[in-house]
Amino acid sequence: MPAIVLVGAQWGDEGKGKATDLLGSAVDYVVKFNGGNNAGHTIVIEQPDGTREKYALHLLPSGILTPTCVPVIGNGVVIDLAVLFEEIDGLEARGVDTSRLLVSASAHVIPPYNRVLDKVTERFLGSRRIGTTGRGIGPTYADKMARTGIRVQDLFDEGILRQKVEAALDFKNQVLAKIYNRRAVGVDEVVEELLTHADRLRPMVADTSLVLERALDAGETVLLEAGQATLLDVDHGTYPFVTSSNATAGGACTGSGIPPTRIDRVIAILKAYSTRVGEGPFPTELHDAMGEFLRKTGAEYGTTTGRPRRCGWLDTVVGRYATRVNGVTDFVITKLDVLTGLEKVPVCVAYDVDGVRHDEMPVNQSDFHHATPVYEELDGWWEDISACRTFEELPANAQAYVVRVEELVGARVSAIGVGPGRDEIVTRHSLLGGD
Repeated sequence: MPAIVLVGAQWGDEGKGKATDLLGSAVDYVVKFNGGNNAGHTIVIEQPDGTREKYALHLLPSGILTPTCVPVIGNGVVIDLAVLFEEIDGLEARGVDTSRLLVSASAHVIPPYNRVLDKVTERFLGSRRIGTTGRGIGPTYADKMARTGIRVQDLFDEGILRQKVEAALDFKNQVLAKIYNRRAVGVDEVVEELLTHADRLRPMVADTSLVLERALDAGETVLLEAGQATLLDVDHGTYPFVTSSNATAGGACTGSGIPPTRIDRVIAILKAYSTRVGEGPFPTELHDAMGEFLRKTGAEYGTTTGRPRRCGWLDTVVGRYATRVNGVTDFVITKLDVLTGLEKVPVCVAYDVDGVRHDEMPVNQSDFHHATPVYEELDGWWEDISACRTFEELPANAQAYVVRVEELVGARVSAIGVGPGRDEIVTRHSLLGGD
């Protein structure tokens, strides 16, 4: 079987975890290939007694909740080990088996000094801040590119680990002390903190690229799950208001060690409206009561940070861009139920920039920042759609909304989320292909 890539089509928080969960037992491996604990998935699972359990995942792939699936943290991820084990302990306390987890030996580790640097840098930037979560993600990716980073495998050789920490702190302590007037970080305290996790981590560590290659050769299905989303990709997003990794389909290859020739499908998740956390341009953002309606009805608060998300109407210019840069074969629209009860549902189909219409993403970031959305209004619906399980059961206007979005983004809509539960979904086409 080929590999499948799952990405967010907007600014994150689209519901990728639910889409992963939808594939369920059909997937043998779920690989997180980028990012760190600066984002998360929320998955709601209905129990046999009818109650619903909510799981908030940050570092762990959402496949951790599927007993038949092997969850993998790929080489493209940066790992805060304390957060990883806290998350594992939290799931195990709730009866979730985490023993199948594999971690790439080549994944980078977030050292404590990078968390400090991340926070003080954001404060120093003031009005020019990027809006990071302050968890050390950016500085750790910077270390990776500067070839001064610490990888998982380094924890198993104390001599190498100490050398790397000393080399990093020679420079970083100068920055902390002389630029930010902060206390220097001691080499011993960093080494000791990292080594406290080594014994527990060791059984999980593997050459995950080799494991995945053998799984594909054996006919097993591998799902490559992006953290963050297309418009937060460091190369293809709204730079500099982006994350520090490649959250598009291309990043799935470099972040997992799987070659592009093994990838067959790219599934993109598109929320029925738009949200964004942090700073940066957002053309369809609503600063009125309707924006607050979307936030409250959709429970738009960050899984990891709890920050209220900025809300706006669906932007199909962004959707078309996601289709192009990812090679999207299938879209999953989530949270369609949030739009229930609206008389009209505006959809952004183009931008106006100083009197010039843009049907595609402006190449100039300044133009995107000053873009005014051009809307097309679609008729709303009043019926409760949470019990719908086929496309034909949706109200006519909800069907028309999906069909129009499909036309505008340029790829088929294969599934539609109609509620928060794992079973509250309408399937039009198989996400595994074949129809």
